[in-house]
Amino acid sequence: MRLALVTAYPPSKVTLNEYAYHLVKYFRQKHEVSEIILLTDVTVGKKDISFTEKGCKITVKECWNFNSYKNIVSVTKAINQTKPDAVLFNLQFMKFGDKKIPASLGLLLPWICKIKRIPNIVLLHNILEQVDLNTAGFTSNKVLQKIYNSIGTMLTKFILKADTVALTMPKYVEILKEKYNVTNVVNIPHGTFEIPEEPSYGLIPGPLKVMTFGKFGTYKKVEILIEAVEKTRKKTGLDIEIVIAGTDNPNVPGYLEQVKKEYIDVPQLHFTGYVEESDVARIFQESAVVVFPYTSTTGSSGVLHQAGSYGKAVVMPNLGDLALLVKDEGYEGEFFEPNSVDSLAIGIENILTNDTYRRNLGKINYQAATSLPMSHITDLYMAEFKSIS
Repeated sequence: MRLALVTAYPPSKVTLNEYAYHLVKYFRQKHEVSEIILLTDVTVGKKDISFTEKGCKITVKECWNFNSYKNIVSVTKAINQTKPDAVLFNLQFMKFGDKKIPASLGLLLPWICKIKRIPNIVLLHNILEQVDLNTAGFTSNKVLQKIYNSIGTMLTKFILKADTVALTMPKYVEILKEKYNVTNVVNIPHGTFEIPEEPSYGLIPGPLKVMTFGKFGTYKKVEILIEAVEKTRKKTGLDIEIVIAGTDNPNVPGYLEQVKKEYIDVPQLHFTGYVEESDVARIFQESAVVVFPYTSTTGSSGVLHQAGSYGKAVVMPNLGDLALLVKDEGYEGEFFEPNSVDSLAIGIENILTNDTYRRNLGKINYQAATSLPMSHITDLYMAEFKSIS
């Protein structure tokens, strides 16, 4: 099978590029796949396809740009030129742009593949039915929210024209089946990118690193983390470093720079900027605890799976999809009330002041992460492709 993957891909800064990297890493090792055709966004640097494992040929065709109105034409043209046997779309609703029209047009591509009778699967990481449009950075206007929800319903109907729509959480499958009366939706879990050897669960010498990882500024706000750590420092006297790993959400440019200025007097506050794929392991391994300073959620959390794969204790908000994910996949951690600095500080303190508890949480999360390796997840996709071909 010559498999095309429509996605952002490293060194892209567009969302889900890291997920695509790991999909490619494991798809190329499947004996059924003779070639992977990457239909990616245009980037300045070369695409990272230097895998050490044996695998099939990879062809890269840069054919779309974030916020371009021409993506629907350029990607269709690339599909016509490369003639794949099947297509996998790695999508969420803001994949092709943060402007409404380019974002919407890109989501019509699975329908076009269906018209062209090319077997295709959409991996949909979020559904608008579960997104808080205000906290996720879309709009706080109630009228506009109704309009966006109507547009989202229409776009979802087009996405559901695909042969199969794979959703990362069972709840999403239930919602779409009930609302749209469809049967072509399946649950394929997010999976864990890398499964390192089981860690020692010890910590490196020096300050205890409290780390958060992601794209910040909408529903991921770091102010609450900084203030919670300050409280924990004062109460416990612990030597704690705050590590904010990642970049601004595209909807909130300049957010982290503003935070730097606002908290310039806070000691041991470190902003890493964009984390290259080669540095991800180190960032997690050096951390004592991983915190999710979210006010809402928009889908399954790749960061939680990464934290688990490195045997890390986590502190999570008691809300929405994260709470469901913990229940469904066996993760554990401290929970805090969203927007409550005091609640978050207690969660951080409970882990940092009890090393046995921290280690036990890390062991539980490692076991949860290792139960869903990407090698297994890609097997599930291969089975779906066989069923629709």
